[in-house]
Amino acid sequence: MTNPASVYSMPGTCFFDLAPAAGGEPYRIFLSIPAEKPPAGGWPLLVMTDGNATFPFAVASLVTQAPYPTGTNVGWGVIAAIGYPSDEPYDALRRSWDLGPPPVKTYPPFVEGGPPVVIGGTGKLLDFIENELVPRIAEMVLLDPKRRSLFGHSFGGLLTLYGLFERPGLFANWIAASPTIYWENSEILKNEANRQVIPGNASFLHLSAGEHEGDALAPFQYRNEDAAVRLEKRKTERTVLLAREMAERLNGTADGLRAEFELYAGETHMSVLAAAVNRAVAIAFAVQDPADR
Repeated sequence: MTNPASVYSMPGTCFFDLAPAAGGEPYRIFLSIPAEKPPAGGWPLLVMTDGNATFPFAVASLVTQAPYPTGTNVGWGVIAAIGYPSDEPYDALRRSWDLGPPPVKTYPPFVEGGPPVVIGGTGKLLDFIENELVPRIAEMVLLDPKRRSLFGHSFGGLLTLYGLFERPGLFANWIAASPTIYWENSEILKNEANRQVIPGNASFLHLSAGEHEGDALAPFQYRNEDAAVRLEKRKTERTVLLAREMAERLNGTADGLRAEFELYAGETHMSVLAAAVNRAVAIAFAVQDPADR
């Protein structure tokens, strides 16, 4: 007789639910803390959005690379992924509010008869990260305040850009994968034009997108019934073009911001997530600055 199957959990990880002090539904915080004693200056911290989906990628990437720092340039650090009390990878309604920048706007329901979709809560989520999440983790483990990174994909990438433009001192590294810069006629560009500047802050912005988020679809997508609709959407989204142009504009600006764009070969908007999270781990937990040659 074979043993019954057991539920698998990722070693060295945990989660807890944390409600904002100002009220509202709790977030589910997925956490990975190294078993080793922290360095004197504390561990670097990687904060991620869409935690239900992104956390497993990040932990797998970290534990397979951190034991071999001379070969990977990745050391140990703390991962805190902000998700929701659900077994689903995404909570469409809550993430729309949390990751969609102000002003507050309302859209039709995702499904007929459902609640309206509301965006505009990005500032509140950043408040939660700054004033509640990071201090809570700092009570649990020693953190390096100079080595904090934020990662977001798609709408999460938009949140990352909003955070950089409005609160540049909150993180040292801002990692925006496939950001929806086009959203609401590229309203985020207004935030960029009026961005807060901290002289000498020298933060780093990594923008990225998948190869098949450009003008052409992935080969298999041309065989799908919605190919024509997808191609038409690309004319509006311009994910690759807008991200690349933003990196070029912001790199080497007066406040010392470094910015770069990376294109992931063969990836679509959703398949790019694994590659983008892997890069976020490499940036957040780099043993040596890759820019130092």
